[in-house]
Formats: sequence, C-alpha cells, structure tokens
Amino acid sequence: MRRSRLAVLVSSLLLAVGTALTGAATAHASQHAATGGYVALGDSYSSGVGTGSYLSASGDCKRSAKAYPYLWAAAHSPSSFDFTACSGARTSDVLASQLTPLNSATALVSLSVGGNDAGFSDVMTTCVLQSDSSCLSRIDTARAYVDSTLPGRLDSVYSAIRAKAPAARVVVLGYPRFYKLGATCVGLSETKRKAINDAADYLNTAVAKRAADHGFAFGDVRGTFTGHELCSGSAWLHSLELLNIGESYHPTAAGQSGGFLPVFNGLA
Repeated sequence: MRRSRLAVLVSSLLLAVGTALTGAATAHASQHAATGGYVALGDSYSSGVGTGSYLSASGDCKRSAKAYPYLWAAAHSPSSFDFTACSGARTSDVLASQLTPLNSATALVSLSVGGNDAGFSDVMTTCVLQSDSSCLSRIDTARAYVDSTLPGRLDSVYSAIRAKAPAARVVVLGYPRFYKLGATCVGLSETKRKAINDAADYLNTAVAKRAADHGFAFGDVRGTFTGHELCSGSAWLHSLELLNIGESYHPTAAGQSGGFLPVFNGLA
C-alpha cells in the first residue's frame, strides 16, 4: 500500500513538473519575438495603405498605426520595433532601403513583397479601364513574370534578410483574393474578377514556395479574408477610390486587424 501511494505521489509530482516545464517552454516560445527586436518590411499591404492614421514621419511610405506590424508591436512590446515597410515597394526597394535595422539581435521579421514587381497597379488599371480580353492578357503577362523573374528577386531579398538577421523568425505574408464570386456587384465583370482572384492565388503560390525554400513561414491571409472580399457586402478591401486612387484595392483598417493580424499572430 505504501509503495502504491508513493508511486502515485511520485507520478503526480512528475506530471506537475512536466506540465510546468511544458508551460514554461510554451510561454518562452510565445515571448521569443518580444525578447528581441522586430522589423517590419515590405510593401503597402504591410505599411497599411488604406487604413488612414499614417505616421507623419513616414511620408509617402504611408506607414499606419492601424497596420498589422504596428498593432502587433503595440500588443507585444518587443525590445525594439523598426517599421520600414513602404507604399509601392518592390523587391529592389526592400534591398536598397529597408534592411538597415536588421542585425543579429533581430528576433522577428515580417514581410510582404512581390505584388508590385508583378505589376499589381497596372493589372488593376487595365482591368478597370479596358476589355475582358485586355485584362486577361495583362494578367497573363504578370503570371509570366511570376514564373520567370519573381522567384530570383524574392531569393535575393530572403537571402539578404537571413544574412543580416541570422537568428530571426521570418514571416512572409501573402495577399488576399479581391472578389467574392457569384455575387451581384456593380463594377468589373465576373470574368475579370475570377481572373484577378486566380492571379492572386498564382502569386501566393510562388511567394509561399520561395519562402519555404528559405525556411521562412508563410502567412496565408486568404482564409481570414473569406467573406470579406469585394462584392461580399462586408468588404475589408477598398474598391476603386476615385478621390484617393492610391488606397484602391488595399485593406481597410478592419482588413489589417481582422485579416492580416490574426495570421501574423499565429506565426510570430
């Protein structure tokens, strides 16, 4: 009987210790980024174009206090936070002007880039102003670029990030689909909407593949934006904004907090 009670006691103690250690390890993992620096790189989807509340010091880069990097930093208080994402940035811009804050103490990096390289703005301009056939042709050109040139450009950026921040966890964020299909909606034809959605999928696949090959996490935001696309009745994306063209087809504040932030939270 004594041995049985002793065995139960020892087992209980071991279980308690194991639970405590597991909990400590989990807490340590979740606080990893907070113990080091966080650097937010990328294009307008990371800077927060479309949300307002732009930081005055960011100028034309339009970095917003409602963008997912800023929201994450406010909630987690990393030891340092550098926000260099910039509206209109391509891979060459990230390499040329955004990587300076990265160093051996950087614990977390976020990034979205590739859409501008592939001609995002010109694709949408063509699809809004021209015919279905012209829209599809321009998208075909963009897809060819994604196949032939973008992977090498992403490799250059990802390699540079890893060289400058060898210990960092790097999270690469993708892009949402723009349209809910099959809905009655004024504007682009269903043919154009489907082609634009398919192009977003194509770009995301390419970006995710390059990120994985570099050992980076890929944050797929298409799931969180489902039900909040244009034509859904509850859109987290701006449609064509004639009074502020630059915000067209960018996430709203709700898109940043409800679409991007939860995905980043799950990977950071």
